[in-house]
Amino acid sequence: MARERLYLFDTTLRDGQQTPGIDFSVEDKIAIAKLLDAFGIDYVEGGYPGANPTDTAFFQKKRTASAKFVAFGMTKRAGVSASNDPGLAALIQSQSDAICFVAKSWDYHVRVALGCTNEENLDSIKASVEAAVAAGKEAMVDCEHFFDGFKANASYALACAKTAFEAGARWVVLCDTNGGTQPSEVRAIIKNVIAAGIPGDHLGIHAHDDTGQAVANSLAAVEAGVRQIQGTLNGIGERCGNANLISIVPTLALKPAFADRFETGISAEALTGISRLSRAFDELLNRAPEAQAPYVGASAFATKAGIHASALAKEPATYEHVPPETVGNRRRVMVSDQGGKANFLAELKRRGIDVPKDDHRLDALISVVKEREAEGYAYEGADASFELLARKMLHGLPEFFSVTSFRCMVERRFDANGNLKTVSEAIVKVLVEGEEKMSVAEGHGPVNALDIALRKDLGKYQNEIADLELADFKVRILNGGTEAITRVLVESHDSTGARWWTVGVSENIIDASFQALMDSIVYKLMKNREMAGLVAAE
Repeated sequence: MARERLYLFDTTLRDGQQTPGIDFSVEDKIAIAKLLDAFGIDYVEGGYPGANPTDTAFFQKKRTASAKFVAFGMTKRAGVSASNDPGLAALIQSQSDAICFVAKSWDYHVRVALGCTNEENLDSIKASVEAAVAAGKEAMVDCEHFFDGFKANASYALACAKTAFEAGARWVVLCDTNGGTQPSEVRAIIKNVIAAGIPGDHLGIHAHDDTGQAVANSLAAVEAGVRQIQGTLNGIGERCGNANLISIVPTLALKPAFADRFETGISAEALTGISRLSRAFDELLNRAPEAQAPYVGASAFATKAGIHASALAKEPATYEHVPPETVGNRRRVMVSDQGGKANFLAELKRRGIDVPKDDHRLDALISVVKEREAEGYAYEGADASFELLARKMLHGLPEFFSVTSFRCMVERRFDANGNLKTVSEAIVKVLVEGEEKMSVAEGHGPVNALDIALRKDLGKYQNEIADLELADFKVRILNGGTEAITRVLVESHDSTGARWWTVGVSENIIDASFQALMDSIVYKLMKNREMAGLVAAE
């Protein structure tokens, strides 16, 4: 039986830009549009031409090859003809394939926000759609606050939607703008819209996540009959965000309740790149990916409990709702004080470390990991430190260098201009092939000074760490008081794109940081020799 087509509409570059702290440049928008286009999204909404210089410049040329390039904007103003409205002119003149008009569909907003009559609002919807269609653009209308408007005045909300449809809109999109509608309400209201004469294959859903149900509401809308779904990459958007397309797309493709009935423009091959797409987008935003994100997060297919790991080793389906490779993710069996032998064997095997199940060294490794985690180490979040420990205990590690001593000083003083300054200085003595080298460095804080000093002169290994960079630094106090045990996690990366985490624990935060920094450098040197780093490269 032929499956019905669902259309995916991405509004990352428009609605997603409303996220606090996010401000796309033209170059950012071009890069994101290419990612979406290559992935197979049907519609890419680029922004609001005429509203700001960035969006105006972005719409000076078509930015997609396959996806329809969509301009967003208001319907014409009341009291002004379509031909004389400058906002509408900017939309029509933009190099877009389609125009998405936002229109009020709640009479309360028509009165308060627009300050016009209900009839004038309907006329604005009709005239704007007709003008877009006459200009050869595909027209669609986002009925803003539709669900709240329907609950307040169903006949007027329906009148707005029907006016858009009858004027020639390809899509009438029902928006849960405040994000408070429940899935059961979404289903019931959409059935009323279809019964009123707007077919489901002309309806879309635009859900916000203010109750954490944007994905659920989008899927409920599909079940009720809509055939276009709007959302953003990783669910970004104003307030609590928009419906997350990164969660919606795999659900539509992999869950029989949808996959048996519907198809999208995303191929099975493209779907295997969705984890990479999600992470590439976070990288562009310069933020850490959400580890527990559905389908694509680093923890989405992670197992910590020993009994779960044992079952996974026999049959992955015991604790996985879909195979991780279908979304470009991977299975992770985590090592921790809760893990059993199966966890360790699986994790070591993935790192290319072979050890027999009955080897006494394996038992010793498990014992040391559990002892160290009791002291505060967290190897489940420090993959590189675990690998170094495992290789050291099972097969031994080469000694590239050793630190004979380090010292760190922090001075708080007034400079010549009377300004208060805090200066950090570190001295590190390193032994490389029997030759002691001393390095001194100043930094923005003691850890930065230590990092610079440690990596300042490693002799023949110096060039090998030139591309090593610290990406993140996390500190956790494990018990109370100023004498508390401190755990430091450091994330590092290099020019290959590989990323790894190392850990240090001590009563002294500087010492804990130095442990993590040391592990990071040793891991990098091991990785350069293909003696480690399989996991970091994944």
